[in-house]
Amino acid sequence: MPLVIIVEKNGDLRAQDYKSNKTDELYKKCYFKKAEGFGKVTEWTYSKNSESMLTVELWARNDGQANQENKYDFPPPVDSELFFGNCALLARDSSMNIVDLTIEKWNKIYEHLFGGFETLADNEDEDDEEEDELDNVPSSMKTKDGYLKDGFIVEDVLEDGVDSDDDECEDDGENVDSDDDDECREQCETTTTDDDDEDDGDNDDSSELASEEYDYSESESETSDANDS
Repeated sequence: MPLVIIVEKNGDLRAQDYKSNKTDELYKKCYFKKAEGFGKVTEWTYSKNSESMLTVELWARNDGQANQENKYDFPPPVDSELFFGNCALLARDSSMNIVDLTIEKWNKIYEHLFGGFETLADNEDEDDEEEDELDNVPSSMKTKDGYLKDGFIVEDVLEDGVDSDDDECEDDGENVDSDDDDECREQCETTTTDDDDEDDGDNDDSSELASEEYDYSESESETSDANDS
């Protein structure tokens, strides 16, 4: 009793016994009530090394209702075609007799039909043999982290994050060390003292002006004599 593969609507694969040597009962394995619209849509031949040649046939229905599309990715030339409901895969030998088609066997054929799948392990040795393009670049043209100086990577001015050009005192006192803080304090005290001396000078001038007295009696006597004459 040969095995066929049922490709369910959600894309899962299921191995199923098939009692007949004909394909007229295959639609029932896919749970279709009628054979109408169900038929062979394509076939693939496979032969590798000493294995005998196999022909794998795809039986499916290419019309149906919405939301009943089969989600399995079939190999070319039907990779862009749309099928509905369950599909069936069966294998024939060189004498065209139906033979077992296991899921393991189909996966090997599937990979072959897609041209093989590369994995990271397959490319690991090739990556190790590849030469780094920066190995031949002088160290003077690379940053401390080994990157190429191309104008987009900027070296830090100082590792501690403080700019050496910042010599001015900041009002909030941030990013100033203890020596700079003492120097700033002395400059501020000197500036304050000079300002106080200037303010004191201004206050003395105003006090002298305030201390001057005006002799109103003499002015009034002169005005009175002028009126009498």
